[in-house]
Amino acid sequence: MSNRRDTREKRRSVEQKLVQSLEELGPGLITGAADDDPSGIATYSQAGAQFGYGLLWTMVLAYPLMSAIQLVSAHIGRVTGAGLANNLVSTFPKRIVGLLIGILLIANIINIGADLSGMAASAALVVGGGEHAFVIAFAIVSVLLQLFVSYHDYARILKWLTLSLFAYVGVLLAVQTDWKAAATGLVVPRIFGREGILTIIALLGTTISPYLFFWQSSQEAEDVATSRSKPLKQQPRRAASEFRRMRFDTFAGMAFSDLISIAIIMSTAATLHAHGITQINSAADAAEALRPVAGSFAFALFAIGIIGTGFLAVPVLAGSAAFAVAEVFGWKEGLEYQPRQAAGFYSIIVAATLIGVLIDWSHIDPIRALFWSAVLNGIASVPLMIAMMVVVSRHRVMGRFTATKPLLLFGWAATAVMAAATLLFFLSLL
Repeated sequence: MSNRRDTREKRRSVEQKLVQSLEELGPGLITGAADDDPSGIATYSQAGAQFGYGLLWTMVLAYPLMSAIQLVSAHIGRVTGAGLANNLVSTFPKRIVGLLIGILLIANIINIGADLSGMAASAALVVGGGEHAFVIAFAIVSVLLQLFVSYHDYARILKWLTLSLFAYVGVLLAVQTDWKAAATGLVVPRIFGREGILTIIALLGTTISPYLFFWQSSQEAEDVATSRSKPLKQQPRRAASEFRRMRFDTFAGMAFSDLISIAIIMSTAATLHAHGITQINSAADAAEALRPVAGSFAFALFAIGIIGTGFLAVPVLAGSAAFAVAEVFGWKEGLEYQPRQAAGFYSIIVAATLIGVLIDWSHIDPIRALFWSAVLNGIASVPLMIAMMVVVSRHRVMGRFTATKPLLLFGWAATAVMAAATLLFFLSLL
């Protein structure tokens, strides 16, 4: 009886620790999952289709870099109780910050349009119907969630939506994979000439994107605003537990994002590349191309995953733009407010999503739009990352909680890699 009681108590203790760990997942997990949006899925699919398993090593390289810069974002938000744009404005000239926010806004709107189009194309593939109608429906649902669902309920919905990304693990398990080639691709760097360089830059640009910096920082600040907690500068006794939670949340969220990216590259390498299909123009194209070579089950999983992650990414894109613009202009901002209480903030969300819908109805090539979105993100990311590293190092902003030496080391390393990638991108155009 004693042994049985001890076993039950141990099991209960493990279950309680697991529940506690899951509850600690929040801004980092959602940010990581939003990183694998439909446009990102298209990029990963193209990498797998064109180069097989050969560029998997880039995702191994990306993990510590993306984790570091997102942890810097979280650090700034939790310590100061304010979003990234707010802290940038207090540290740098407002005109420069405004220019960077303007670039972010344009890039996010283009991404919203491309993501809505990818979601609609996937829905049309699965159930039939007109793509334009799906674009409008998805946009309305996304906006209504942000306008009328309370912050904590909304955050819970986003957390559940991350489960949709497991569809890509299902695809990987459903296809025949060359595990030896995959293992080699993960640890042996290969370049594949000019086309390979462009794809590597696209993979890094998709993985480390400015809108994710603003979102995670704002969500940490929002958690402070909607709870009894105070910014860590004002409540230093909670620092140790909060930093531990942020590390766990961010490392887990980025690992989840990275593993899903690897699963997408591997599944398209095992199917499309193996059958000579080397050109993918969108995430929906990748799903459709899977049907004849991997079967209807893999096709359906891939397409449904695009829709699920789109519902996660579009609000993050619109929300991060709204947080950034509102903080620059000093408007009341936050998802805990009712629309009438933060009209300017919510108007950015509505306007960004509406313009994204109009992009789908225009004659703009969505793939070309994503290309220029990547260019804008590349232009904005490096100065933003430099600015973030300056902010997180300043005692005037962070008080006693400036970044640790390991975080500074990896944060600056991520900045250097993105600077090199941006430079290589422009050189490749010559």
